[in-house]
Amino acid sequence: MESQNRSSKLGTRNSELSTQYSRRKVPYSAAFKNHIANPSNPGELLDANAIAEESNPVCGDRLRLSLRVRQGRIEAARFLAYGCPPTLACGSVLTEMVQGKTVEEVMRFTRKDVLDGVGGLPSRKHHAAALALETLRKALEAGCSELLPR
Repeated sequence: MESQNRSSKLGTRNSELSTQYSRRKVPYSAAFKNHIANPSNPGELLDANAIAEESNPVCGDRLRLSLRVRQGRIEAARFLAYGCPPTLACGSVLTEMVQGKTVEEVMRFTRKDVLDGVGGLPSRKHHAAALALETLRKALEAGCSELLPR
């Protein structure tokens, strides 16, 4: 009988801890879920003139970005992502954010801009936004360094 009471108390305690844990989880936004379900601009851009692929050495996530830049403006962007869902979402939102913008404008983008674009991420997933920006900057350095602000 005492064993059953102890088991019942433990079950109740585990249930309470589980409830507390689920309340602390940061839910993903509708924007994030939409980018996962329907990524914008996936794939390669065949006539890209600014391309980069970067990876996060800690988690192994990779992002490849292809841009077509003409007269200082990004006309088109595509991405390929390998890794966690936040990396895919950040790649997707980044391609939306850069299209139609000048090189100078996109070089001013911050991690917060990307995070805001996906509707926020838990702090442990902010590396996905950092990877997206790093890949963007590397692509622009490789493809149109003469247009970069000094």
